[in-house]
Amino acid sequence: MSYAKTLAIGLALMIPAVAEAKPPLREVKQIDNELYYIAVAKEISDYCPSISGRKLKAINVMWGLRSEANSLGYSDQEIRAYVESDAEKDRMRAKGEAYLAANGVTYENPNSFCTLGRKEIDRNSAIGVYLRAN
Repeated sequence: MSYAKTLAIGLALMIPAVAEAKPPLREVKQIDNELYYIAVAKEISDYCPSISGRKLKAINVMWGLRSEANSLGYSDQEIRAYVESDAEKDRMRAKGEAYLAANGVTYENPNSFCTLGRKEIDRNSAIGVYLRAN
């Protein structure tokens, strides 16, 4: 067999392996960021009695994120592993707590969650769209 033919066959065999190489879901920003926004909104609604989370919207978006991840080649098992990973939960919590602290929120002062929540709602921010003032 000629060198060119062997090279062509080798490259053809490698293409599926290259196509399967995907970054970890935490690096897929459109998915990771949206889950982060939902998580921060949930934390705000959990600690502020005058703000509630828009749970149906969040659930709807999460189904869309699942579909998007599937279309990018991630299996339901890979998605579940990412969402249920203790390391990812810890990373997301640390990122969220840093954002809250940077915005003057403390767990000792539940009203600080309300102040940030109202600000996010008023700005119609990526976090605010998941919140509703009661």
